[in-house]
Amino acid sequence: MDETTSSIVNSLGAGSGIDMVQLARDLADAQFTARLGTLETRNETLEAKISAASILRGQLTDLSSALGDRLRSGDLSPTAALGDPSVASVSVTSGFNPKGSYSLEVSQLAQNQVLATNNYTSGDDLVGEGTLRIRFGEVAGASFTEDAGSTPLEITVADDDTLSTLATKISSSGNGDITAYVAQGSNGAQLVIKGASGDLNGFTVEGESAASLPTGAPGDLSYLNWSPAGDTGQLRQGAQDAVFSLDTIEQRSQSNTVSNLPEGMIIELQQTNIGNPTSLEFPSNLSAISDVMNDLVAVLNNITASVSELAAPLGGALGSDSGARGLKRALSSLTTEIVMPNAGPGEPRTLGDLGLSLSREGNFSIDTDRLSETLSASPDAAAAMFTTGLFGVFATVDDMVRDTTATGDPASLGGSITRYTERMERNDDRLAQITEQQDRVRERMIRTFAAADTRVAASQSTLSFIQAQVEVWNS
Repeated sequence: MDETTSSIVNSLGAGSGIDMVQLARDLADAQFTARLGTLETRNETLEAKISAASILRGQLTDLSSALGDRLRSGDLSPTAALGDPSVASVSVTSGFNPKGSYSLEVSQLAQNQVLATNNYTSGDDLVGEGTLRIRFGEVAGASFTEDAGSTPLEITVADDDTLSTLATKISSSGNGDITAYVAQGSNGAQLVIKGASGDLNGFTVEGESAASLPTGAPGDLSYLNWSPAGDTGQLRQGAQDAVFSLDTIEQRSQSNTVSNLPEGMIIELQQTNIGNPTSLEFPSNLSAISDVMNDLVAVLNNITASVSELAAPLGGALGSDSGARGLKRALSSLTTEIVMPNAGPGEPRTLGDLGLSLSREGNFSIDTDRLSETLSASPDAAAAMFTTGLFGVFATVDDMVRDTTATGDPASLGGSITRYTERMERNDDRLAQITEQQDRVRERMIRTFAAADTRVAASQSTLSFIQAQVEVWNS
């Protein structure tokens, strides 16, 4: 008898008069409630631990991210001051902190070769079957010197290729070094071909026609031929290197973006200033260092306050957590951590040298006198502590954050989160197993009680018959 049948029997007043289905449910729940409640309570505790550890880990990663942003692009990023900012823009490779001054004179900007071929009626004109070959090298006047280290670009041209489809083939085959498009001008359509900048990125165009007798006319691939010796105005711009002098030393670059310069400088040349070199300086921003140190103290105190609350021995979700203890140790040693192991005699080496101090109660503060003394006595060394390189304030803070949040370290906050999550997953598996057992017990009890109810009903029917007979006999 299933639950529905048993309920129907009970509703008709048959059987024992007891709700066997509810009785089975109550007995099954009573048998498993304690175990389920214990596991659910454990999960609630684990959820609280995971939440607390995640809060601390989030605060730490936010600290590292914000400090890195200020060093890379904020008020502590190395900033160049040019006497004539129209000549160039300057950035600095991550990890470098240039200082001092330079002179910059730009004699020539890098540019690419631009070629406009002979005219066609429209971009839909057929160009003729064959092979279009583009060779790279240096174009100087009427001469061309092929670059032996560069592979010519060969494009197969079908008999149904138009000027437009050929432009697409050139652009898709050039790996970005050469592009082409169709320009529809007042005199017709022209194939415009553009190469990369730099002396060695000039090029010639050879149209090897598949026709037995090439005509050199529109519709024959040889019509696209171009070399500097036969130029009749197709060359609109020649390829050339950038030429500039840094501290009077002449240098060349294929691109107007010049790297591999002293102290990680990257210069984007924008305009020539022949005979009028401009100054290039990297002034120290000492006021920004004070601002950052004060902001760092504020954030560290927020973190220590969270640790005090979440890892309190009594009532804290992480009161006995190894990751929280590791974070406490890391914070307590932060002021004495050597952040510049290669610092010279008398130069700042620790965050304490920048005025960071820690009280017995675990609160951070800034010793303004010590910070001012360091900035006054060693301004360049202090500025060097604020880069994104291997050493410095950011590297020290970032290393601390990584060490205290690493998921692979069981003694870190990340390891704690992993450990508690795995425990919750095991608890969830156990909860599912117990729930299945409870369902099986409930179903078995329902079947057993329903059968008993049926037997009771039969007995009651028999008893009623006997009572009726007795009454007949007595009457």
